[in-house]
Amino acid sequence: MGQETGNKVFDPLGFSKIASDETMAWFRAAELKHSRVAMAAATGWAYVSSGGPLLPGYISPSTGATFESLGRDGYAAWDATPAAGKLQIIGIIGLLELLGEAATKPHYMMGGTPGKIDLIWDPLGFTKNLPADVLARKRLAELKN
Repeated sequence: MGQETGNKVFDPLGFSKIASDETMAWFRAAELKHSRVAMAAATGWAYVSSGGPLLPGYISPSTGATFESLGRDGYAAWDATPAAGKLQIIGIIGLLELLGEAATKPHYMMGGTPGKIDLIWDPLGFTKNLPADVLARKRLAELKN
């Protein structure tokens, strides 16, 4: 809800009218998780495309593929990544997802904070000493972005 949407909740399909509180928390957590991944991916894509230095070394010593040999185009780099590398990437993402869901107490569907993942929630402590109103404003800004 905000001035961007005429001070109304943006819900063009009416999900908030038919969903339980737990389902709405799941929607919010998914929205935050996907937006964070998208922001990280856009930053990584822009960095690699800008010509910044790439990781040194081999992505697959057995095939001789280096990180630099994958190139700077994201889709082509994924296509050039060996199958075992793709499986490792997807496996690590799945493991992080599983650990994140299991470690968050209380879980967001049981009254916890949607988007809070204890394993990686503010590891440097940037929000630890923020007043509640400032933290709420920052969380709203993240959601709107």
